Amino acid sequence: MTDEKAIAAFVRRKIEILDEDSPKSRAACAKLRRAIGKLPGATPEIWDVTLQGAPEGWQIYSGKASYQEWAVHTALTLYALHRQGKLESMNDDEKTFAAAAAQIILNDEGRLEATRRRFNAVATAMDFTELAYHARGIVQMLKAEGIRMDYPRFASDLFNFQRPGGADKIRLKWGNDFYRMLDYSKRKENDQ
Repeated sequence: MTDEKAIAAFVRRKIEILDEDSPKSRAACAKLRRAIGKLPGATPEIWDVTLQGAPEGWQIYSGKASYQEWAVHTALTLYALHRQGKLESMNDDEKTFAAAAAQIILNDEGRLEATRRRFNAVATAMDFTELAYHARGIVQMLKAEGIRMDYPRFASDLFNFQRPGGADKIRLKWGNDFYRMLDYSKRKENDQ
């Protein structure tokens, strides 16, 4: 199994646990929210969610977190933020991060500039920390609108962003998804 598929499968399993209607799941989400913006290993109380059951080989003992650990940590902490106050899952296997961002505009065209500005800040991030910071702003907008997104795929994208040459590929992918969603909606309107 490739790293991308392993990351997606791992995040999907963890989201299923976080989506359970139980005090334990709600507590785990609260702990994850408190870990937003922190290093993957800096918050021991979330290790059972972000590290337990991770495939062998993800941990690179070089004194810093691996690309896989960063991707999983970021995706799950942002998922916990997105799900806060919601009774249903905020995961949607059909809607990429970029398509979900475009959905904000489709719901309210008055938010075009604000959404595009935030989306472009994510897409032009020079490093992973900056990307994660700006992605949080998009997730807060998605949360406010009740728009779901594909978190397992997002985690895979975060992993690939960090790989040599990966940032440009992910930017292009997200740009295509964002504008394809907007174009599809316009074509659909014109057909009616």
